[in-house]
Amino acid sequence: MQQSCVPMAGQSSAVTWECDCLAHRFGNAADNGTRQPRYPTDMTDAEWARVLPLLPVPGWMRGRGGRPEAYCHRAMLDAIRYLVDNGIKWRAMPSDFPPWDRIYAFFGRWRDNALVKEFHDRLRGQVREELGRDAQPTAAVIDSQSVKADAVVGTDSRGFDGGKLVNGRKRHVVVDTLGLLLGVMVTAADTGDRAAAQVLLGQVADVHHRLELVWADGGYTGSLVEYCLATFALVLAIVKRSDDMRGFVVLPKRWIVERLFAHLMRSRRLVRDFERRTTSAEAMVYWSMTLLMTRRLARSRLPRE
Repeated sequence: MQQSCVPMAGQSSAVTWECDCLAHRFGNAADNGTRQPRYPTDMTDAEWARVLPLLPVPGWMRGRGGRPEAYCHRAMLDAIRYLVDNGIKWRAMPSDFPPWDRIYAFFGRWRDNALVKEFHDRLRGQVREELGRDAQPTAAVIDSQSVKADAVVGTDSRGFDGGKLVNGRKRHVVVDTLGLLLGVMVTAADTGDRAAAQVLLGQVADVHHRLELVWADGGYTGSLVEYCLATFALVLAIVKRSDDMRGFVVLPKRWIVERLFAHLMRSRRLVRDFERRTTSAEAMVYWSMTLLMTRRLARSRLPRE
């Protein structure tokens, strides 16, 4: 595990910093300067110890070509976490991180090769096992969230949600009963929930073969129920709000996915959709969830008093 030393008053600010990431051990990261954690989003040593074994192996280490990476993996992860949590522009990355264009290239590489999803899914499996659950869920909840889109979002991937009165994009998510993300798909805001659910539930069912039951709200009624049962062998259970309910009422199972949306809104990059590509918007959701799960895993290792 990486060790750090914080200088005392009157001592030199020079610090011996030894990193055990793959870029330092086998790449060219040692040729560039290292940084000390200083922001709330930086991984602690306890988080890094849980993250390191779960990181995908770079292509240049598996004989796929390319040059060995020249920047520390831990610094790259910390930089993306900082961007997602604080909602800054790529070009506004603090100077103690690697250059912003190298961080964006790292982000794009993980996005285009589904490495961020692979990393996220490994973390989710660890969290579920820490809580005594099987790594593969059997039940889930589906819902959608409409968010306003920034001016950089093109007309090909934005629309107007007449129900929520939002001009932008819509995030369709499937979560397990712990509120952990199983799948996400970003579309224009005028895309119907049932149409998007057919695609998203197909993607989730292909990965999670033990999934049997999915709860949803009234927007998913109709032919989708029969379609899911016949195509994916999934029981789509509709949780409706009764007509005699007044005011705010917590509905069974549906509150689980609403809690995930609340977490996403704490990541300032996700308060509005700033991404030109929908795949980048989906990757930002995965990165936000990895930040949540690494903190949970680190806390589970702390000794109880």
